[in-house]
Amino acid sequence: MPATSGIRWGNTRADARLYRLLVGARIRSDWQYRTSFLTFLLGQAMVTALDFAAIVLLLELVPELGGWRPAQVAFLYGLASLPFGIADLLVSAVDRVGVYVQAGTLDRLLLRPAPVLLQISALEFELRRIGKLIPSVVVLAWAIPNVGVDWTTGPIILLVVAVVCGTVIYSALWILVAASAFRVVGMKEATYAATFGGQYANQYPLHLYRGWIRAVLGWIIPLAFVAYVPSVFLLDAANPLSLPRSLVYASLPVAALAMVGAIACWGMGIRNYQGTGS
Repeated sequence: MPATSGIRWGNTRADARLYRLLVGARIRSDWQYRTSFLTFLLGQAMVTALDFAAIVLLLELVPELGGWRPAQVAFLYGLASLPFGIADLLVSAVDRVGVYVQAGTLDRLLLRPAPVLLQISALEFELRRIGKLIPSVVVLAWAIPNVGVDWTTGPIILLVVAVVCGTVIYSALWILVAASAFRVVGMKEATYAATFGGQYANQYPLHLYRGWIRAVLGWIIPLAFVAYVPSVFLLDAANPLSLPRSLVYASLPVAALAMVGAIACWGMGIRNYQGTGS
């Protein structure tokens, strides 16, 4: 078994074709049970929408949240939740690597001439997770024309960069935490705490939290660069943390470093994997 079989990305075209085939098979399989598919999709949408409902109720009690107007808070929610929903759809299945390790079925994936990360993401793909995207898209679509921004080329580019980089950061976080399953059994709960917990906290202005929470969720786990930092400059919103203007596109290098680090940790786990034995 080649040592790099779990992280090989040499033949991009072949890998992309394999991914499409596996995902297509999963979608066709799930669609055989249409009622279950639609029920789960709507359930995901409703549960996700409850997060924003809590924010709406809070804004009924206070006219502003940390100096941010309701439309700005709605924009922050959408910008924090949309990348999370995309990453959840495309990458979150990697948290099942622990199941593969415990069952001994990861060895079977290692023997195939394709990256293990790609195989797990495709084999466990669930299109019905797209339900999580619906509330964030609806809220963001409402907030964009109501935040008072002149949507010229510059702001549009910053918005697109924020969504793409946010997706990469969330994906890197999923991969990084999932990679620990090669060493520690039962990491799925920790994965949920880091990803879902971080995303929930990310829906509110970062300056509302205590200093240690800001340090952990904002900078150590760089979730501040998903939505809060871009929103501060994009919306010209209240900036109690005095973030410098030089951070306006900081999500680009942060996302790149996060993904490089996550892939490195994943590769280390694959290389040191010894199997489950007999």
